[in-house]
Amino acid sequence: MDSNISITKLTKEIVAKFLPQRVQISNKGTYGNVLNIAGSMFYPGAAYLSSISALKVGAGAVMLASASDVIPLVASNSPDITFLDLGQSSLGTIPKDALKYLDGVANSHAVSIGCGLSTLGGTKNFVLSFLEKHIESQIPIIIDADAINILSSSNKKVFPLNSIITPHPLELSRLLEVDVKEIQSNRVKWAWEASKYFDCMVLLKGHESVIAVPNGKIFINPTGNSALSKAGAGDVLTGMISGLCAQGASLENAACLGAYLHGLCGEIASRTQGEYSVLASNLPNVIPMAIKEVLSVQ
Repeated sequence: MDSNISITKLTKEIVAKFLPQRVQISNKGTYGNVLNIAGSMFYPGAAYLSSISALKVGAGAVMLASASDVIPLVASNSPDITFLDLGQSSLGTIPKDALKYLDGVANSHAVSIGCGLSTLGGTKNFVLSFLEKHIESQIPIIIDADAINILSSSNKKVFPLNSIITPHPLELSRLLEVDVKEIQSNRVKWAWEASKYFDCMVLLKGHESVIAVPNGKIFINPTGNSALSKAGAGDVLTGMISGLCAQGASLENAACLGAYLHGLCGEIASRTQGEYSVLASNLPNVIPMAIKEVLSVQ
């Protein structure tokens, strides 16, 4: 491995410094707007989990851009999320021409894309077109789930300037065309290799998640447990990172703090429900307690 890298194990004291400050004279604009491009009729829950988690971690507002039929499903679960209807394909996904509705990206302070999108219909064309259009964007862009799968299946590997990918080991295996067992045998190495190769930040999820930065910094997150091994838990993490970025945290700091808080959420939820029974939908409700634990060291 490159001798120029530095490896830091995250602690509560380290990540507490990354938490955006709240001020009494403020409004929703003070804490930023998240644009969350997520959801399909196959996975409407992913759109909800990622959106509500961005709000729970402190973002001022979240706009969910999604397929038409997803919006009423999410709205019925939360009056706090705003919506942008991107239309819908016959398969219940975002259509390939939806990019025309997304002129509002410039008004966002963070963008997340991928949670529950599916890879069917025109979704692939839409995702690639969106990433290409924003290749030089300074806005933090969090690329997760099906957006990663779309990049894996494409000859175009499009990673905007200020972006992070948040793959689990199998998703990183597909991106790098490296066996997943090899990925798991040396997680730090492969997260770093991906970060260098794609010139973007990488958060490799799993036990002791690895955050790799192209400049050689590596962070290891010690929090979390098996309660997080549930469908939808990654959507919560994506929302948390985007919500922290919207409040002004750098992408690097938001990834470190988001991973640490996300792991704490699994630990806190397990105290009452056990590691077997925690659901992804339980995690947003304990974000406030995770934040309080981090704040306790300040």
